[in-house]
Amino acid sequence: MKDSVEPEPAGVRLDVWLDVACLFKTRSEAQKACKSGKLDVNGQAAKPHRVVRVGDEIEISRAFGRKQRLVVRRLAERHLARPEARELYEDLTPAPTAEEIDMRRMERIYRAAMTPPRAPDKRQRRALRRLKGRDD
Repeated sequence: MKDSVEPEPAGVRLDVWLDVACLFKTRSEAQKACKSGKLDVNGQAAKPHRVVRVGDEIEISRAFGRKQRLVVRRLAERHLARPEARELYEDLTPAPTAEEIDMRRMERIYRAAMTPPRAPDKRQRRALRRLKGRDD
């Protein structure tokens, strides 16, 4: 009989591990981040095909100059449930200061105010016509 528990691999591609660990929504998103230089592994710029091993330190550059620091604790090549995926790494990112939280809140408000309104889609146009009594 085959065991349901698979042995842990010696190393996994960086882009695959980032996707499995739920740090990026898709593998292609993780690849783009690697190619654009937003990821460092053990202090060196990393490409998507780099092999990640247990104990490696990963630094991810996030939006607005924030950096996320992680240490690889386990490896996996296949998708896991999100709670299990969080056990693949230890997050060493310091908690944001009160000033950083306030800056993020201000950025969100500014972006919301500066985003132009979208044109109504087909369903919304029909609803507007009905409200105005022009539904032909």
